[in-house]
Amino acid sequence: MSITSLLAVGTGGALGAMGRWGLSLLPFRGEFPLLTLATNLLGAVLIGFIAGLAGRGRLSSGWTLFWKTGVCGGFTTFSTFSLESLTLLEKGRWLLGGSYMGLSVILCLLGAALGQRLSRI
Repeated sequence: MSITSLLAVGTGGALGAMGRWGLSLLPFRGEFPLLTLATNLLGAVLIGFIAGLAGRGRLSSGWTLFWKTGVCGGFTTFSTFSLESLTLLEKGRWLLGGSYMGLSVILCLLGAALGQRLSRI
């Protein structure tokens, strides 16, 4: 790990987190979590775009760290989940990909419930 890589991820992460917060300030109020869905969708599109550029050698490793790990990671980790799931499906790993997606949703819902319960202790 180099200091340059660390700074790329840290700076990108800060910008991603600020972007996520900025989206949350949009004046939408309703029961359906539309802004979170929009955040996750934007993050998935962005990480797909970045992975595509990096895969074709059009983005340096430093900028890939900044955008993919930093910005997308700070904006939403759902983007990473989406890319990993897509990669498994594209490789024909249907059972593994489906298991990963199903387990991620179920276990993370259970984890959130557990976290809430633990906070009440």
